[in-house]
Amino acid sequence: MKDVLIPNSVEPQKNLISILKKHSGRDNSGTVSVRHQGGRQKRFYRAIDFKRDKRNMKAKVIGFEYDPNRNSNLALVEYKDKERRYILHPVGLQVGHEIVAGEKAEIKTGNALPLKNIPLGINAHNIELYPGKGGQMMRGAGTYATVIAKEAPYVNLKLPSGEVRKFFQDCYATVGQVGNINHKEEIIGKAGRKVLMGIRPTVRGTAQDPRSHPHGGGEGRSGEGMHPKTPWGKPARGKKTRKKNKWSNKFIVQKKS
Repeated sequence: MKDVLIPNSVEPQKNLISILKKHSGRDNSGTVSVRHQGGRQKRFYRAIDFKRDKRNMKAKVIGFEYDPNRNSNLALVEYKDKERRYILHPVGLQVGHEIVAGEKAEIKTGNALPLKNIPLGINAHNIELYPGKGGQMMRGAGTYATVIAKEAPYVNLKLPSGEVRKFFQDCYATVGQVGNINHKEEIIGKAGRKVLMGIRPTVRGTAQDPRSHPHGGGEGRSGEGMHPKTPWGKPARGKKTRKKNKWSNKFIVQKKS
C-alpha cells in the first residue's frame, strides 16, 4: 500500500502495535466463509483507546498517524504521567491541543464525557452502546451523531442515516466529528493496490458456470434471465435484510430516511 502523507505524522509506538494475523476470509475449519479476501500486505494493529477511561487527566496531542486498519486517522496523545495512547483523530484537533475525559470536561473537540452532559445540537463520535464498554458507534471517517433530545435514562441521537436512536445517558462519547472526511474521494488507481489491501476480485454471476451461481451458464453473453439473486439463491435487490424482531429495535425512535 502506498505511503499516506499526513501532516505532523509520527512513527508507530512500538508498545501500542502488534502483528495483525491474516485469515484471508477463512474460518476455523479452513473453508472460505467471507469471499473476496486474501493476499494483503503485512499489517500492524494499533491499540486504540476507545474507552477513554483515563479520567480527569489532561493529555497533549503530540502527532498524527495513518492506520491501515480503518479509514480514519489516529492522534497520538501523551498524558501527564507520560503514558501514550492512540485516539481517533477528530476534525480540528491540532498538535499541542489538550484533551481530557471526565463528567465535567469542557465541551471541546476531542474531549470525552457522558451523553447526559453533552448539550443539545452538539456532534459526537466514538459513542458507547453500554457504559464502560468503549465506543462502538460513529468511528468511521467523517461520521458523527447529533444530540437532539434527553429523556432519562436515555439520550436521543440522530445518526448519519437519519435514524433517531436512544442511548443510555451514562454512555461516554467524544465531542466532534471523525476526521479524514475526504477518504471517499481517494482514487485506488490500479487493481494491484486492491490486492495489497487484501481485497480479491469479484466475478460477475453471469460470467460463472451454473453450478457456482444462479446467473451462470448459457451460450455467449447471456443475461441474468431471472430476478437478480445472490450466489445462494436469495433476492439480491430490494429485499430488506434487517431482522424484524431484532432485540435492539426497541431503541429506535425514528427509522432511517
